[in-house]
Amino acid sequence: MSNNADAVAETSQKPSGKKKKRAHQGQIFVFFQFCFSLVLLALIAVGAVTFFGAREYTAQGPLAAETTYVVRNGASLNQVATGLRRGGVISNSTIFEIAGRATGHASQIKAGEYLIEPGSSMKEVMAKIVSGRAIEYAVTIVEGMTVTKAVERIASNAAFTGDLPAELPPEGALLADTKSFPRGTDRAVVLSRFVDAQAQMVEEVWANRQPDLPIGNINEFMTLASIVEKETGQGEERPLVASVFINRLRRGMRLQSDPTIIYGIFGGEGKPADRPIYRSDIDTPTDYNTYTIDGLPPTPIAIPGRASLEAVANPAQSDYLYFVADGTGGHAFAETLEGHNQNVARWREIERERAAEAAETD
Repeated sequence: MSNNADAVAETSQKPSGKKKKRAHQGQIFVFFQFCFSLVLLALIAVGAVTFFGAREYTAQGPLAAETTYVVRNGASLNQVATGLRRGGVISNSTIFEIAGRATGHASQIKAGEYLIEPGSSMKEVMAKIVSGRAIEYAVTIVEGMTVTKAVERIASNAAFTGDLPAELPPEGALLADTKSFPRGTDRAVVLSRFVDAQAQMVEEVWANRQPDLPIGNINEFMTLASIVEKETGQGEERPLVASVFINRLRRGMRLQSDPTIIYGIFGGEGKPADRPIYRSDIDTPTDYNTYTIDGLPPTPIAIPGRASLEAVANPAQSDYLYFVADGTGGHAFAETLEGHNQNVARWREIERERAAEAAETD
């Protein structure tokens, strides 16, 4: 009887199979509940961080005053973000970098100098540096300027980098125009843009010239256009001035242009503003002195603008052989030496009257 009791007691102490299964299932449920809680907490944390980051990314930035920021060639998103943070443009470089990678902008950043407005958000700053709308610096080459002076203007612009070629382009070979370039542009690139544009424009005008002009090639064409450029600043009379020189070339007369004398003596550096042309200058032979040489000088004497080139390509139909200043900023034209001398006499009288008025004022 005692043996049966012990067996019953032993049997009662062992858990049944169903109880074991329920216990195991309970453990699994607790584990999955724990994992779910962790995932839920992680999602909440990610959501909170994302919400905070998105709000920070679009919120007004810390910049108090307008500034500029330069994105260097080859700069990484991390370098840009760090630089913007150090410069007080953005509040958080990590958020800026994460947003840049998430939106695909990391590979779209463009080098250049950018103007940043006060209070710009990180999103606005990002949009600006991937737009490529960088600040540009203008270079203006003026008609009648020599290549030497034009190159000096490019060389002195502190926004550009690099050295210019040791050998200057030929005289007249730069386009008279204003062109803009971003900070950091190589000076050789700036120069080549003006040279290429001038070559294209000259070829275009040359191709549409009148037939039978007494001009042998495109260099002579540019040379005469540069003389017209230096002789008058009034656009409407350029075709007449060109016609005078065309008529002289056809008759074998010397051009007798004062600007060629100046270039022959002073070259691309130009005549000092306070130095007059002396009689001895007219008599001094140089390759450019059209009082002493026949035909055209060997090269242009300045940069001709489009209007002067077109005036030479299609000069006015006239019989004029002479012109002189008329006191109004323009010129008086004549077909004969007698008529020219009369115009010169009137101009001399105007000069005397002006000198007398200046003396009275002093």
